[in-house]
Order: sequence, then structure tokens, then C-alpha cells
Amino acid sequence: MWEYFLLGALQGIFEWLPISSQGVMTIFSSFVDIEMSAIDFSLFLHSGTMLAVLIFFRKDWINLILLKDKELLRFFVIASIVSLSLGFVLYKTIGDIALGSGLLFLIGFGLLLTSWFQKKNIRLNISKDFNSIIVGLLQGLSVIPGVSRSGSTIFGLSLKENDPSEILKRSYIISLPAVAASTGYIFLNNPTISSFPWITLLSSFIFGIISLKLLLGFSKKVNFSKLTMIFGILCIIGGIIEWLI
Repeated sequence: MWEYFLLGALQGIFEWLPISSQGVMTIFSSFVDIEMSAIDFSLFLHSGTMLAVLIFFRKDWINLILLKDKELLRFFVIASIVSLSLGFVLYKTIGDIALGSGLLFLIGFGLLLTSWFQKKNIRLNISKDFNSIIVGLLQGLSVIPGVSRSGSTIFGLSLKENDPSEILKRSYIISLPAVAASTGYIFLNNPTISSFPWITLLSSFIFGIISLKLLLGFSKKVNFSKLTMIFGILCIIGGIIEWLI
């Protein structure tokens, strides 16, 4: 049983970092007998971190529901529609084909470039709606095994935003509709997944909450250029790990 608790804990920690949590799960799940595809298993574990996002950002969700933050709501709707559309198409066509390491390298170098832009005070002249579309497309690509969802969306958001805590918050909030839709889909198409040990989801939720608090606290202590540089390096490391496995 401890193996399932460990898998959930790893999901809760690595989901927020720009290293593919699915890649990490692939390594450690090889020691556990799991009768489901890698992509379905990864989506199942995301249910725990989805609940963590709901609880941790509860005030932001209330503002969205009550239409108190219309700018965030507009971003949320545009990015969600784009990511859900692309994600569904990719899920139905690629299966377990591992293409993520190359894309993770690109995202990593993109974040390093963004870090340099921020250090030199260079800004991209794009609209907020266009940035929302870019973020949605990048999140949709995270369906590909090995692509980091958080790394992709952080890179996309960094093209327009310059507040680290706001970038991280938006990256994590936008994950909810995609995770909810994909989780519901695999439960409908693979009912046996409900028999999987639920301690995995509990562990994922607990460690997801703790990791969110620590990471957002850290983001307030470093400038944006340093944060994107750190995430860029982590993406490249993740790409190397994906390429090796």
C-alpha cells in the first residue's frame, strides 16, 4: 500500500513543477503492477491535485463564479476552450506515443529566453486574448506523454505576465477544467479505474496542497527573471530524464 501512497505524493509534488509528472510516474509506476495505460494512470492521479487547486484557490474560484474578476474569467474561458479542444483530439490520436522530451526541451529553452527578456526588460507586444489562446494551445499539448503541463503554461503566461505569483496561480487554476474533463472521460471509458487504491488520490491531494503553499511562497521571494530561469533549467532536466527513459 505504501507504493500507492508514494505515487500520490510524487504526483502532488511534481505536478506544479515544469518537469513532467507523468514522466516521474512512468519511472516509479514500473515497480507497481498497474493494469491501465500510462496516460490514463497519469490522468487518474491528477484528480487529487485537481482537488488541491479547488481548495487552495477557493477565493479565486468564488470570484470567478460571482463574476467579480472578469479579466481572469475571460482568460479562463478562452484558454479552457482551446486546451480542451486540442487536448481531446490529441488524446484520441496519439495514445501512449512518447513525444514529450523534445517539446520539453523547447519549453525549457523558451523559459530561459523569457528570463533573458525579463532581465533586459524586453516585452512581447501581444494582446491578453492572444496570450490566452497560446496558453490554451500549450496546455492542450500537455496531453502528449512527457510534456509538462505546468512548464508549458508557465512559459505561455510569461510571454505577457511579469508577476511570478500571478503566473503560477493562473497556470494552476487553468488546469482544473482540463483535468476534470479528462478524468471524467477515463472514468466513463474505463470503469475498472474506480477499484484503484484511493489512498493514492488522498496522498496526491495532501502533498499537492503543501507543495502549492511552498512554491507560491518561494515565488514571492525571487524576481521573475530568476524564477523563469529556474523553471527553464528544470524543464531541460525533465527533457533529459524523458529522453533517457
